[in-house]
Amino acid sequence: METILVTGATGHVGRQVVEQLTAAGHPVRAMTRSPASARLAPTVETVAGDLADPASLTAALDGVGAVFLIWPFGHPRGAEAAVDAIAERAERIVYLSTLGAATGAGGIVGMHGRLEQLVESAAPAWTLLRPSGFAANTLGWAAQLRRGDEVRAPYPGLTRPLIDERDIAAVAVEALTTGGHDGARHPLTGPAALSQVEQVATIGEVLGRPLRFVEVDRAQARRDLVAAGLPSPFADSVLAGQAAQLDNPEPVLGTVADLTGRPAHTYRDWVVAHTADFTG
Repeated sequence: METILVTGATGHVGRQVVEQLTAAGHPVRAMTRSPASARLAPTVETVAGDLADPASLTAALDGVGAVFLIWPFGHPRGAEAAVDAIAERAERIVYLSTLGAATGAGGIVGMHGRLEQLVESAAPAWTLLRPSGFAANTLGWAAQLRRGDEVRAPYPGLTRPLIDERDIAAVAVEALTTGGHDGARHPLTGPAALSQVEQVATIGEVLGRPLRFVEVDRAQARRDLVAAGLPSPFADSVLAGQAAQLDNPEPVLGTVADLTGRPAHTYRDWVVAHTADFTG
């Protein structure tokens, strides 16, 4: 059985991919820049590696048959060298992209479009996963909710079918370990579209608290994001993407169920699983 390398192994999606592959009995190698702090199961082989330094990938890729690739940067600089290094040693790349990557949009979406091109050009076999917005992104509200019962953000009517990282990982495991996914571009979404007001209400229902969504304008939202540690260009890209989605909402698709044989988790399911993240 071939070893599967998981990059971004300590993030929300990567950690789930590692756990689900391990549970299914597949040999897994988890790559992270800081193996000592990875907090993965002791049965998981953990190696140091940095996609920004292709030379560091040699040991991580030794004997690997497939790679789950997460590009962790907000720009494509260095991506060609990293993808080429992976493609030289692995037979298959499953790349975590984003819904809309093929639209030619700029910002983060455009970056994923460029990575898709690189993967398709270099990899012997490839699969692209194109998820909608991550449910985990709403953890950005956690600090506010530890201080009180308000979420301050722009665009209360922004509606998205947020997807649980467990569902992205389940599709990734299918693509990494079963046939029929080579050359596929899988769009993935949650099972229902909720506005940001409805998302906050769902969190409140699970926590048993009367939470409120307080709208702020885009300028204030940018200041808040930068104050929270986001680089200014990334904050601008996030807000521009949200504004664009107001007029072009993401569709609700059934591909998670089609590909895994079970329904996608609801946003409420996700909140229940992450209650401690909002209260701890």
